[in-house]
Amino acid sequence: MVTDWYAGFVLESEWTKREEAGTARYRLILSNHSGAPLGNFRLGFSGPARVSDNAEVQGGYVVAQLSNFCEIAPEAGFVLQPGARWTIDVCGLDYPIRHWTDGATAGFVIFEDGATVPAITIPTRLAGSDKPRKRGTMPMPVPAGAPTPVSIIPWPKSVDVSGRRTAPPGLALRGEDEAAEQVADDFAALTQFLFPGEGLVRDEEEGGYPVDCDSDGNLGPEAYLIEFFPDGATVAGGSSRGQLYGLITLGQMLRGARLHPLSFSFPTAGRIEDAPEMAWRGCHLDVARRFYSSEEIKQFLAVLAWNKLNVFHWHLSDDEAWRVEIDAYPELTETGAWRGYGMAVPPLLGSGPERSGGYYSKQAIRDIVALGEAFGIEIVPEIDVPGHCYALLQALPRLRDPGESGVYHSIQSFPNNCLNPAVETVYPVIETIFAEMIELFPSRYFHVGADEVPAGAWGSSPKANALLAQLGKDGAAPLQAHFLRQVQAFLTSKGKITGAWEEAAQGGGIDKANCYMVGWHTVEASQKLAAEGYQVVVAPGQAYYLDMANSEDWHEAGAAWAGWSSPEKTYRFEPAAGWSAAERARLLGVQACIWCEPMTDRAVFDRLVFPRLSAIAEIGWTAPGDRNFERFSALASLMPNLYGQFEQA
Repeated sequence: MVTDWYAGFVLESEWTKREEAGTARYRLILSNHSGAPLGNFRLGFSGPARVSDNAEVQGGYVVAQLSNFCEIAPEAGFVLQPGARWTIDVCGLDYPIRHWTDGATAGFVIFEDGATVPAITIPTRLAGSDKPRKRGTMPMPVPAGAPTPVSIIPWPKSVDVSGRRTAPPGLALRGEDEAAEQVADDFAALTQFLFPGEGLVRDEEEGGYPVDCDSDGNLGPEAYLIEFFPDGATVAGGSSRGQLYGLITLGQMLRGARLHPLSFSFPTAGRIEDAPEMAWRGCHLDVARRFYSSEEIKQFLAVLAWNKLNVFHWHLSDDEAWRVEIDAYPELTETGAWRGYGMAVPPLLGSGPERSGGYYSKQAIRDIVALGEAFGIEIVPEIDVPGHCYALLQALPRLRDPGESGVYHSIQSFPNNCLNPAVETVYPVIETIFAEMIELFPSRYFHVGADEVPAGAWGSSPKANALLAQLGKDGAAPLQAHFLRQVQAFLTSKGKITGAWEEAAQGGGIDKANCYMVGWHTVEASQKLAAEGYQVVVAPGQAYYLDMANSEDWHEAGAAWAGWSSPEKTYRFEPAAGWSAAERARLLGVQACIWCEPMTDRAVFDRLVFPRLSAIAEIGWTAPGDRNFERFSALASLMPNLYGQFEQA
């Protein structure tokens, strides 16, 4: 009798690149180690790669498919005997497997009665290669002869220090007033998140190095000034955030000198004067494709703060999931927050057959927003509309046009995944959702997505076609613009500035006076938006999308649609190269974007995000003439990553 079906099945996959006069092949191999024959079954699997609708499948046939989830069955009468292997060859994916994380990351067996059991899924290998798959943060060793005596990322405007003393064991912070004392407490909390047990903040009676914290109205709001003396230092900031940044710089210097005394020193005299080059220094995180717990989000905020990043763009909805509690529509989290076999949203991107996922309660969001405020980070929520709404529409199908008869697909192959601008009941629902979220997020900004609406969206909707006739236009873009202008008007009435991806400028665009755009698709997109009069955040996929692989090497983790970007390539990218003075005046800043399709595990997250996140942070903070990649690479390993996973030699 078989008692452990989980150990009974193993799914392997192999990619064979296309050669001259040949075809690329994706091979799936299911092994039966259960000790019992297996018949009348199917294989379910998912990962970023998608089987094409017209793919040639040898050894089986596609039974069902949604985006990157696929079910394949063997030919009738096939029985997988104990110890045997079932091989499926797929010739035809929506895009080739360019990196190991593109392949299947979860598989399971589906029995005749609909029951499921997971298969142990081995990451995809490249045919003919035995090279190890790369995971964990890329090593960037600290050199013995570092190009700078002090360790600071991002690099300040002016560093004029001298002298050398033994690195203090910790900092004893003394606030000159109640506000400064609060900053000291916030910095202490930050160090506990990042470096627990190091005692980076400690009392003077425990050997703490005295640091006096104060405000200085002559400094800019994020500026700070540190002055060093033989027996202590002072930190002054133009605001609480400026004071916090000064303490972060001091903490970085202390850790560098303590951990690498042959490379870095701690001064006894001089001063550091600093202020950021750009106002917007952001990081986006997609929690729809993969869910991150509240504790992970809090830890990540601490990492952002240590990099002096000041905006967290929280991508809370997408086709794959809805992640925020809404009282008026509990269906959104009851249905849209979860994935699983036989559920409204199937297993996607490596989800198993079991119910999995999650969402953030309102209290969890309040706690996260409060922590962001303490760490100097403005949290900007994003609800992606009108596209990328498959999960939302599964939860609220009444928002569809019942007369729509045709099927269109998004670029990720989700069918009919867009809110219909001609369905009037859509607008009060969106306004109710946004109103509840505005109570949670005090940020000036509210991001509405607006990316990747398919060109054929709503083409068979009688309501949409009637609206187009009324507008006197054709195609999806004018409909999206009509929708976005109404959504923006609501947000403006609530005192919010509307954020959107670059596609929101299409079809007539939205009010430039109350919005900002994120340029992402090409390097040139951001400049074009600025030339059109929009305030712009630069985030091109070719440089600042941290889901892109670190190199072209197949054994690297990550995606490849925008190419690849090493830490050096990311660092050296100039976000406003060739812009006119008028265009530069509309540059808000820069933003890293973390899309989570390839984030198969914690070590992959660390591999893709670090140290490139710190590279983007330095671009946003440090003046172009003061940037130096050799210095940055000597300091980067001192910056924290999220999970503590490092590349294994």
